[in-house]
Amino acid sequence: MVYFVVMILGIFFGMILSNGEVISWFRIQEMFRFDSFHMYGVIGSAIAVGAVTMALLRKFHARSLNGDPIVIETKKLEKGTVIGGVIFGLGWAMTGACPGPLYALAGSGYPAYIAALLFAVGGALVYGTIRDKLPH
Repeated sequence: MVYFVVMILGIFFGMILSNGEVISWFRIQEMFRFDSFHMYGVIGSAIAVGAVTMALLRKFHARSLNGDPIVIETKKLEKGTVIGGVIFGLGWAMTGACPGPLYALAGSGYPAYIAALLFAVGGALVYGTIRDKLPH
């Protein structure tokens, strides 16, 4: 039952991304060329909602559905985070999509994004395989 609820939420999220034009290759290219505020507004809104949510979780000492306390640890910025962010940004700029919308784009019938999705999943598998050998 939990998987069914998660699947329905994922479909709903994909519909929101599609209708908000967040998965549009043209909107993403506009953002990288500084031609439009649309994507900056969406990303800025997400950051604001995330910041408020994190503050509320900390303030009210939120617990998971299992009753375990939700602990949000602070992490310091490291060289690997910056390098990973640059690689992520380059991939986003080249494909016109970040990993979230890749599923919505592939599901919307854009066959070129199936290749990008496969490379994203492949990259995650490679990272999982060599993770222990990388400096963290």
